[in-house]
Amino acid sequence: MDPYKLLLALVGLALIGATWLPHLLKRHPVTFPIAYVLLGLVLYSLPVQVPRPDPFRYAELTEQLTELVVIVALAGAGLRLDTPFNWRTWSPTWRLLLLTMPLCILAAAWLGQHLLGLGLASAVLLGAVLAPTDPVLASDVQVSGPGQGNEDPVRFTLTSEAGLNDGLAFPFVWLAIAIALAVTGDAEPGWFARWVWLDVLWRIGAGVLIGWGLGYGLMHLIFRSAQGAEMARSSDGLAALAITLFVYGVTELLHGYGFLAVFVAALVIRHYERTHEYHGVLNQFADQVERLLTALLLIVLGGTLTIGILDPLQPVDWLFAAGFVLVVRPISGWLSLSRSRLSGRERWVVAVFGIRGIGSFYYLMFAFNHADFAERERLWAVVTLVVLMSILLHGLSASRVMRHMDVWRGRRRGQATQDGSPST
Repeated sequence: MDPYKLLLALVGLALIGATWLPHLLKRHPVTFPIAYVLLGLVLYSLPVQVPRPDPFRYAELTEQLTELVVIVALAGAGLRLDTPFNWRTWSPTWRLLLLTMPLCILAAAWLGQHLLGLGLASAVLLGAVLAPTDPVLASDVQVSGPGQGNEDPVRFTLTSEAGLNDGLAFPFVWLAIAIALAVTGDAEPGWFARWVWLDVLWRIGAGVLIGWGLGYGLMHLIFRSAQGAEMARSSDGLAALAITLFVYGVTELLHGYGFLAVFVAALVIRHYERTHEYHGVLNQFADQVERLLTALLLIVLGGTLTIGILDPLQPVDWLFAAGFVLVVRPISGWLSLSRSRLSGRERWVVAVFGIRGIGSFYYLMFAFNHADFAERERLWAVVTLVVLMSILLHGLSASRVMRHMDVWRGRRRGQATQDGSPST
């Protein structure tokens, strides 16, 4: 069988599924990610010639593909948010970023050392890659397209958290890399001070400022210039991908966090000319590209299960994965939101649906490509297990829970109207 023709068929299948499956499965328990992981598992189990889905053999390609799908997803998340930026409205998001994420990192790192028996560098890396929620696989719990009016506090909080915490987890990935280099004697003198000044302060600050500056400039180009206005009327969504790649590339060249810059730039563009229909065009194109890339990566993820990617797992690793998905994130999220403006029911939904996904694989391979980590196959297996558990458990429950929340919220508004009190 011709591998090239098979590859074309695979890409076509991914395109078909990316277009139709989200709509066909909208009210079914089997979600788009679950379907494509199963498809990859079946495909790679057949006696056909396909490239071996080995992330370690294709380490650089794995890093680049996961990086691309994450930045496209971050741009889409920023373009979808209708809620104007202010500190009070975004307070649940800040709580998740400043409290929940560090708690998850600390808990996972501690469990990595004391439960899994990992070294310090590997334990910190495990916490760093599992802490951020994923903007790629969380469509069922995130907001709809711009201006569609489906932006309740739960969906808004989960979307904004996923948009920002991918960039804010990066300092801890760099910390794990620095520790690994220190263990092998390859770290530069004063590496901790360098980490604080460069990897924390400069890279975060540069990501926010460059993203805001480029987003503001591109907003003027698109909506305020004569050429831009003509482009907006042409309904050319390719600009979404162009903006994403440009902002990410410039920020990374200036040693900022490109993930953070892409989301901030998309957010800035979205919040000018808010009623312009071109926002919908940009979001639709970004969503289509994201779904295609995600479908291909999920097929490969399913394929890795056929080559024994989970073989390095030990019994205690299963306990860790279940504990992280079912206990660590929900409890830390609920505690962080306990004094927020969200109701108790909304706090639990936000806390539970901290979906893990493609971003974790990117961070993991990024770290592997920058330093030597002991037991890297086991680390990859543990992260894969956590992501698969998240895809399965969250995927089977997300649509039902969100529909239940919509019904509950509608009843609450109706009750508030009958009582003559303002609804929230």
